[in-house]
Order: sequence, then structure tokens, then C-alpha cells
Amino acid sequence: MQQPLDASQIPPGCPAHSSHGNVQLHGPAFGADPDGHYAHLRTFGPSAPVDIAPDVQVELITSYDAALYVLQNPQSFVRDSRRWNALNEGRVPPDSPALPMMSYRPNALFSDGAAHARLRQAVTDSLATVNELQLVRQTQQSADYLISQFSSEPRGQAEVMADYAQPLPLLVFSELFGCPPEIGDRVIAGISGIFEGTPGADEVLGGALTELIALKRRRPAADLTTRLMEHSAQLTDEEVLHQLVTLLSGGTAPLTAVIGTSSALYLDEEWQDGLPVEDAVSQSLWNYAPIANYAAHYPTHDVELSGRVVRANDPVLISFAAANTDPKLTEHRQQLSAKAHLAFGAGPHACPAKDPAFVIAVAAVEALLNRLPDVEMRVPFKTLAWAPSPWSRSLVTVPIRFSPRTVPSMATRPAQPQAPQQPGTAEQRSGAQAPRPASASAPQQKGGMFSRFLAWTRGE
Repeated sequence: MQQPLDASQIPPGCPAHSSHGNVQLHGPAFGADPDGHYAHLRTFGPSAPVDIAPDVQVELITSYDAALYVLQNPQSFVRDSRRWNALNEGRVPPDSPALPMMSYRPNALFSDGAAHARLRQAVTDSLATVNELQLVRQTQQSADYLISQFSSEPRGQAEVMADYAQPLPLLVFSELFGCPPEIGDRVIAGISGIFEGTPGADEVLGGALTELIALKRRRPAADLTTRLMEHSAQLTDEEVLHQLVTLLSGGTAPLTAVIGTSSALYLDEEWQDGLPVEDAVSQSLWNYAPIANYAAHYPTHDVELSGRVVRANDPVLISFAAANTDPKLTEHRQQLSAKAHLAFGAGPHACPAKDPAFVIAVAAVEALLNRLPDVEMRVPFKTLAWAPSPWSRSLVTVPIRFSPRTVPSMATRPAQPQAPQQPGTAEQRSGAQAPRPASASAPQQKGGMFSRFLAWTRGE
């Protein structure tokens, strides 16, 4: 296992440590001050042992240079988590919230060498068929629908995360992946649950995607699920399922975080007027990486990291959040490309959907600003709370206010192009991130979110 920290180096008032000396990178204390935890960890060098979940120890890379070294060195650091010492030795609790995030799946994320190249090619080729202009139109139309739900008189205020940033990726991805309503609901519930550590979320997601694949075997369509299934790499149904898990989970929750954080940054009083939305999205990716701590690697041999030895097959995680804000990087960050951040990873396992993700995020923030020209934050950005997850960096709420709009009646609303019926809903989300329930006096609407969205586009 990793060498433990020297307890004598732990100053009073520092982040909480476990009984074996590791910094606890989970729970309310971490959620309240993640940057303070990263600053403390940097005092031990480019990496330090942490508990990413109760009784789950990993080595966490907090240095930008060290992160690049690991990400770009697949000969010494591999991704196959079946190597994981503690898991194989029965030292990981069977109900640990780390297991859905770190357990092996036969997908590109957890594969190496030729197996990785084959699976990744199927993913990249399928994503390459996505038309950018159509993606922008999908995002704008989804944004129009969501804004219409909360912007009408007399409300004049909304909560960006629940009302906008969470459901928007769902509406966009519903068409891309071809999910019908009843499957889409469970797909999103499963993805959200994995990021929130909800028991049974893995099974919910797996069952829904199994049904989706069976549907596409019977009725193939022009969507990403079908393209993966028909790719020349000849993926098995199990392989298709796990590529979908990667694409959906790697797209929805992180994209929600980026849209919410970028909107809050742009609307904050301290944001410099005149800067484009692209700058807000880039700054969000730099300073608040949506995937905060992830990408487990397993050394193929014992490795030394600035005097600390990490044993072969003990997990090494990348703190994208800490690496991006590495003080040693800040000195020359202005000279780096705006895309030099590690929010999308680097090396052979870099996110294959980074360009579509950036397009969706920019289009979503621009739509919010354009549809609500006098929108403003109700509280300063620095007072907003972050979700207490070690895996992701996402705001809990982003409260806004604006002048209520008069929404056109169904009869006068301009006709919209009809989209295929491939829906989903975020209504099963729970906790602080869940959409607020409708008031008792609100009329009851039938069907899921995407069904209502399609009816809206048809003027029904």
C-alpha cells in the first residue's frame, strides 16, 4: 500500500484525517472547503494518500506536471481496475460508494493497449457523426423550452441548477442516444445516483441501457446507440452498454456542473463586462473542473513520487481540480492555451467528447442570457455552496432573478421542427439538486419531461 503520512506533519486545524493519517476527501467538511483540502495536500508534495470514500485509500495527484506525467505514461500507469490490490484482498467495503466509480467495466475508460484502441475508435467514430450546427440547434431548442417553464409571469426568479442546468443535457442527449421516455427516466436516475453514491444506482442504469440496446436491435435508428452497435469494431451488447455508461455519465453530470458554474460566473458582479461566454466556460473548466477527482491509474511497478513510494497496483487518482489550480502553474498560465486545462483529461484516455461538450455548454449559457436579457444573480458567486462529492465539482444552487416574460399562447407560438420521440426526465433526482415540486395549484401534466417538451415544440 502507499506510504502513510507522517502524523507529525499534520498541523492543528487542518482538514480531517482518518485513523491511519489520510486526509478524508469526502463528506461535508470536504464539500465546504475543497480548495483548502487541496492546499493542505500540496504541502506533502505532488501527491498524497487520501480516503476517497470511507476505508478506501488512494494516492491523489495534486500537481499539474505530475498529473500530465501519469496521464501521458500508459506504459507505467494503466487503467484496468481489476489490478486494484485492496479490492482483490477484500479491503474495500462491498457497499462503498467508490465501487460504482472505480470498478472495472469493459469500456474504453478501463481498458489499455489494443482493447482500448478498439473501443475508443468505436466511440470517436460515432461521435464524429454529430453535426455541430444541429447540436447547437438542439441545445437552443431545449433551452427555450426549459426557460419557458420558469420565466413566465409572475414568477421572476429561478434556480439554474434544478430548473435549467440539470434537465438541459437530458433533453439534448435524449435525441442523440435515442432513449424513449420510460428508459430515459431510469437512465438519468441511474447516472445521477452513481455520482451521488445512491445504493442500487448501478443496477438501475444497467437495466435501462440493456433495454435500450434490445430496442435498437429491433429498430435501429440514426442515433449514437445504433452507430455504436453497427460500428466495424463489432462491439458485443455488453461492450455497447458500457460505452454508453461512459458517454452518458461522462456527459450529463459534468455538463450540468459546467453550465451551472459558467452561468454563475458570467452573472457574478465581479465578472468583467464584455468578455465572451466562451471565457466563462473556459474559466469554469480551469478553476472548477466538473470531474474533480477521478481517472484511477494502477502502476505496473512500484513508483516513486517525490520521495514517496506507491506500490504496484495501488490506485493513483488524478485531482483535475487541484492540478488545474496548481500554484506553480498559475505563474505562467496566461501563456498557456485556453484549452491546456485538464478538465477533459489528457493522453490516450482524454475525453473524446470534449468538443461537443464545450459547444453545448456555450450554447446553453448564451441561450439563458439571450432569453433573459436582464437576468442577474440573487447572491454573490463566492457565497454559493458546492455539492460534497469527491468525484465532481458542482454548485448546489444558482438562484437568479429577472423580469418575467409574457409567454405566447399555444396558438400564437411559432411552429418548431418536430424532434423524434426520444425523451427522459430528471424528476427522479433527489436532495439539494432535485427540481422543486410543482405547487398544489399547478395543473398536472401527463408524460415525462421529454414528452412534454415534444408537445411544446408542436404547439400542443
